[in-house]
Amino acid sequence: MLDVNSNADMTIEELESYANILKIMAHPIRLRIVKGLIENGGCNVSKIYSSLGVPQSTISQHLSKLKSAGLVTGDRKGNEIIYSVESNDARKIISCMVETIG
Repeated sequence: MLDVNSNADMTIEELESYANILKIMAHPIRLRIVKGLIENGGCNVSKIYSSLGVPQSTISQHLSKLKSAGLVTGDRKGNEIIYSVESNDARKIISCMVETIG
C-alpha cells in the first residue's frame, strides 16, 4: 500500500524542484549528456557528440535547454567551451538512476 507520508521530510517546493529538473532531463539524449558530463567532469561539444554519435547541432540544442534551466554551465577555455553539470540536484537524480538501474 502507498504511504503518502513516506516523503514527509521533503517539502512541496523541494518536490516541485525535482519534478522540474526531471522534466528538463526527460529526453534520452539529455540524460546521456548530463550523465556523461558528470562521469567525465565536463567536456566540450566535440567530445560529447562523438561519444553519443548524434549530430553536433542536436547536442548544441540539448545543451542550450540544459543551460537555460541552469543544470549545465559552459566555461570558455581558449577556442572551446567546456560544459559541466552545475546542478547538485541533477547530480543526485543521475546518481539515483545509476544506482537503481545500473
